[in-house]
Amino acid sequence: MTLQDRNISPSRRAIRQLDETASNRIAAGEVVERPASAIKELVENALDAGATRIGVEIADGGKTLIRVTDDGHGIPREELKLALSRHATSKIDGTDLLNIHSFGFRGEALPSIGAVARLRIASRVSEGEAWELNVNGGKLGEVAPCSLRGGTVVEVRDLFHATPARLKFLRSDRAENQAISDVLKRLALAAPDVAFTLTDTGTGKTTFKVERHQGDLIDAHLARMEAILGRDFATNALVIDAEREGITLTGFAALPTYSRGAAVAQFLFVNGRPVRDKVLLGALRAAYSDFLSRDRHPAACLFLTCDPERVDVNVHPAKTEVRFREPGIARGLIVSGLRHALAGAGHRASTTVSDATLGALRPATAPGAPIYQMDRPSLGARSASYRMQAPDHQPAPGFAELQNGDWSSARMEEPEATGVLDETAPADPADLPLGVARAQLHENYILAQTTDGMVLVDAHAAHERLVYERLKRQMAERGVVSQALLIPDIVELSPEDAARLMAAADDLAQLGLRFEPFGGASVAVQEVPALLGQPDARALIADILDELADTGATTALAERLDAILSRIACHGSVRTGRRMQAAEMNALLREMEATPHSGQCNHGRPTYVELKMTDIERLFGRS
Repeated sequence: MTLQDRNISPSRRAIRQLDETASNRIAAGEVVERPASAIKELVENALDAGATRIGVEIADGGKTLIRVTDDGHGIPREELKLALSRHATSKIDGTDLLNIHSFGFRGEALPSIGAVARLRIASRVSEGEAWELNVNGGKLGEVAPCSLRGGTVVEVRDLFHATPARLKFLRSDRAENQAISDVLKRLALAAPDVAFTLTDTGTGKTTFKVERHQGDLIDAHLARMEAILGRDFATNALVIDAEREGITLTGFAALPTYSRGAAVAQFLFVNGRPVRDKVLLGALRAAYSDFLSRDRHPAACLFLTCDPERVDVNVHPAKTEVRFREPGIARGLIVSGLRHALAGAGHRASTTVSDATLGALRPATAPGAPIYQMDRPSLGARSASYRMQAPDHQPAPGFAELQNGDWSSARMEEPEATGVLDETAPADPADLPLGVARAQLHENYILAQTTDGMVLVDAHAAHERLVYERLKRQMAERGVVSQALLIPDIVELSPEDAARLMAAADDLAQLGLRFEPFGGASVAVQEVPALLGQPDARALIADILDELADTGATTALAERLDAILSRIACHGSVRTGRRMQAAEMNALLREMEATPHSGQCNHGRPTYVELKMTDIERLFGRS
């Protein structure tokens, strides 16, 4: 491109003030990107007005109609025109832009929407009359009386009709509907005490509806999450409650075995405001990094609460980005809070694993009418029956091989009859979450009996996790062994990167990576973690710097060390094809019960599935 091609006049142009309509249309490009953005701004205004019920109606993906109805305190007649002026708001007085307690505060949404669409506002305050105001492409009409019970109705028609070029960038009606639904769900999660409805007037269907939830805040959030994210999430979610230096973290996070293929179930809120912050999302990912593979994503709904002056929400007109005064505290709180909750879950795995197992199992033929069955005998009656039917001879200790060699598994008789189990394998499975081992299938899967069902354990995956946790515990107790380089590796950096790296020097030294300034912006790498062997110091430093620049913290080195320990655990665990003795299998079950995170392997897959007796009987048509 030459200078003559540029859209600049060769002569100087005079500086002039743009009119209000042009200013509003320019601002609309930031505030109102698509119909979902307009709905977000209008619903946030309704929440700030104290609404308890908010209804949203749309047509053609919000392109031709958006109507938001609320039962809030309304807008008086004398303030209707002022509400359509730029930077006119009742949320703040302008003296303090940090102490913000409301969703909106910039006073840009209504004038921006009115500048690019046909806007109608009808409102009525308590014990007053209803009034309406129409705006067409930024041109205000006159305030007129109307009929309205109470609250406010904001109607937006023909969005972007005043800027038709913007219409070309909108997606299909289906995609816009999905974006609107996602925005409304996030706001509904933030306000469980408010009822929401979303109706498509084109089809007449209500696509989203949740009722008000009152009472305890935690219970209200859980009920709202169950209504929006589903019962499976609520069933497999762990309660999060942590605090650090004045910042509180509450909410729910799902078990690692309840992971998703995309980051579609991650909801973060700061002081009740839905946000999409890369620092917080990076912290969420780091908290699960030890339990999920890179192609799986955690599910969580987390609420960070702090003094409003410690977080800046005025970063972007859309107000979806925030900036913490101490981002390291917020990030560390999420990582430590989630890991503490996951450790407290012990060997627990998600119920969806059992549901998937039942879905994979099918009866040989569809059962007809239920056949009457006698009540299932008690555990004591079954044990007495087994003793009466037990053979006279005593089998060899352990899981003896069958003589014909045709079976792919070994069988163990009832412990009362055979006496093959020692004190590590009690006969009564009561009070044992994973029960007592009864057989080994295909030289890998342990079949255990519990009080009210059965458990099938992947011995290799379970033992791999146990060994991995043991190695991590040993490394935490003894520290990371470092290896000194015979000749220090000199790495050239920019002044900014060098300063950023030196700020993290103490944290990296605890992981075995030690370096010191080497004149100018260079650093001399003196020691590296011994587990890494002979790593490329330059590539390692580059990865760490990339993460520091992106999230403000680094987990790259720790993740590399964990990956090596994971490989060691994989090679040192029980191999598929090995036949285990009864005592070994029961010892494995007991260690799983006592080890945190043993419900999933190092890659996030479940290590066991559990079926209740009612589920098993239903498969055979006995229920």
